[in-house]
Amino acid sequence: MAIRQRAVDLEGKEERRHAILDAAERLLTRAPDRIASVAEVADEAGLAKGTVYLYFPSKDELLLALHERHVDGYFSALIGFLERSPSVSIDDLLEITLAHLAAKPAFLSLATRCLGIVETEVPRETATAFKARMSERLAAAGAGLERHFPELAQGDGVALLRHTYALILGLWQMCSTNGVPSGLAGEACVGRPFEYPRELARALRALWEGAIGPRMHPRKGESRAPVA
Repeated sequence: MAIRQRAVDLEGKEERRHAILDAAERLLTRAPDRIASVAEVADEAGLAKGTVYLYFPSKDELLLALHERHVDGYFSALIGFLERSPSVSIDDLLEITLAHLAAKPAFLSLATRCLGIVETEVPRETATAFKARMSERLAAAGAGLERHFPELAQGDGVALLRHTYALILGLWQMCSTNGVPSGLAGEACVGRPFEYPRELARALRALWEGAIGPRMHPRKGESRAPVA
């Protein structure tokens, strides 16, 4: 699809914004060990560099916006599932989390960088607004988990999501080289073969079962108990 050179209405501006983010994500996916310049993003999007700066005043703000879009996708999928499902299992949570976070190399690479960006490289008001939006999403998702899992006290849902996020990034960083996880390449990590998706799934299941107990889908012929 050709990108219009002028976006004059809200719909056109939103389309242009996402086209820029799409271009940045493609570049990051191709080379997760480096951050493309604004000029490279502009060229990938078929735009002038000045046009990119109209939407994102700095490269760091562009990267933070892309990271937020990744996180939005995860929370939208998780919150939507929690709202429409009569019951939820650990298998459900695992499938959503792996699909939207761990299976996306661009997310893993960018998320680690954004930990520093949000504290030091973007204007304070931008960082504050970003943190506020993250807090709202965490609160909504955490409350959804607590509705489905009575083992979780108030606030435990948010804590569990924070621990999940820390585990995803920490395990990835522990077995990475220059930002590229060695496990994804099938190389050795700490003395034995390490496959990041498999090891992460095991670690997440252990974390969640420790917090809410093992929850599996009902067997064929069994009914699901409705959520109170």
